[in-house]
Amino acid sequence: MTGQPQTLWTSDDVALATEGRFASGAQSESWQATGVSIDSRNCASGDLFVALAGPNFDGHDYVGDALAGGAAGAVVSRIPDDLAGSAQLIAVDDCEVALTALGQFARDRSNAQFVCVTGSVGKTSTKDGLAVALGACGTTHATAGNLNNHLGAPLTLARMPVDAAYSVLELGMNHAGELTPLSQLARPDVAIITTIEAVHLEFFDSVCAIAEAKAEIFAGLGDKGVAILNRDNAYFAYLATIAAEQGAARILGFGADPDADARLIDTEVDDDGSDVTAEIDGHTLHYRLNAPGRHRVINSLAVLAAVAGLGANIEAAAAALGDVAVARGRGRRHRVATATGDYVVIDDSYNASPASMRAALDVLGAAHPGGNGRRIAVLGDMLELGPEAPRLHAGLIRNLEANNVDQVFSCGPLMAALDGVLSPNMRGDYADTSEQLLPTVLSAVQAGDVVLVKGSLGSRVGPIAEALINGAGGTQDKSEGGIRNAV
Repeated sequence: MTGQPQTLWTSDDVALATEGRFASGAQSESWQATGVSIDSRNCASGDLFVALAGPNFDGHDYVGDALAGGAAGAVVSRIPDDLAGSAQLIAVDDCEVALTALGQFARDRSNAQFVCVTGSVGKTSTKDGLAVALGACGTTHATAGNLNNHLGAPLTLARMPVDAAYSVLELGMNHAGELTPLSQLARPDVAIITTIEAVHLEFFDSVCAIAEAKAEIFAGLGDKGVAILNRDNAYFAYLATIAAEQGAARILGFGADPDADARLIDTEVDDDGSDVTAEIDGHTLHYRLNAPGRHRVINSLAVLAAVAGLGANIEAAAAALGDVAVARGRGRRHRVATATGDYVVIDDSYNASPASMRAALDVLGAAHPGGNGRRIAVLGDMLELGPEAPRLHAGLIRNLEANNVDQVFSCGPLMAALDGVLSPNMRGDYADTSEQLLPTVLSAVQAGDVVLVKGSLGSRVGPIAEALINGAGGTQDKSEGGIRNAV
């Protein structure tokens, strides 16, 4: 039996936080909200609905639907005609400003310790690892999915239970200046930069400029905060200097570098995961990750460095890492049964950059096909890379060859550069779109194969992964690591 949901917001606190006024005209209306939503489609019973106006939809058009569905109340900047005088409405001048104010109020009243995570790659998996690792140490609240922007960060804070011991926020950006207000809102006790790589080059002049923008996460750190940085990355010293200038009390490095505070000693990788030996702030730990990949091992070091930086139980945190689930589209492995045997799909279709593509191909290279099976890569465009995009796509040939990939199926205008340098034996097929490529991939995959599907979300290779998992006469029998995968 589960208890009643915890009250997050009273109507009075919503009005106080947002400087809003009750639409009914009363001084106070008594209602409580157990959640916060900005999307009427998933607004649950008991939620506070914040009616944001976007370029395509205006939440005010759906306030009635939210309340009819059980929402406790709503924050509005325009009172719908059919809800005039409703006791459930709190009127404000600007709903987006009000959402930020709710997040700020929640942060101010919380006694939790806060961890913020950013980086070119690995943000979400590191955030998920932190949620589970810190969850072994106390009540932990974390960003849902990748709600990491100017709306997602305050929404995450507004949803935080009052009694949380730890809060983990993923912070994202693709332009300079975006992280500063998010960090100042969250005021982290620990700030992590997973790594700096060539992503979002469409919006930056150089990788160094990306590093500078990521360093904005230190803006809210304060003089007692801890900065967690990738010691193996070329920008470690640069970022450490900025963190020190921002007043960080400690700077902890993680990686395989001998000087790392969270240092990889050894790892053994198999198809189902990795066994790790690491030294974390002077303590030697042995733990298991239920997902393969060196990049996941390195990210786990960042997680444990943050746990150490908070003074939490690193032994309990390390043991819990074996229970971290891989998010959909971020490397989850599926074994698919067919009439002639099984094949494995590695669904990494949510996003792609040169760094994450290399990491995924390394995972494919370490996989063991069954029988006469092959290593197959189904690749879509990596987006937001600017003028360097064709060269970066063609450059993947080196990683494909180094990982003994047998066949490559690719789609999208940028992947044409890679297709042009593939050997005839490696070339499976190329198409302009993922829809055109799908039938060829489905007909080519056979028992024993290990198939990686990866591309930026806009390349739409996700449906290819879904078709392989659920179609071609197979059924999703087992998700290898789908329930218990690692960072």
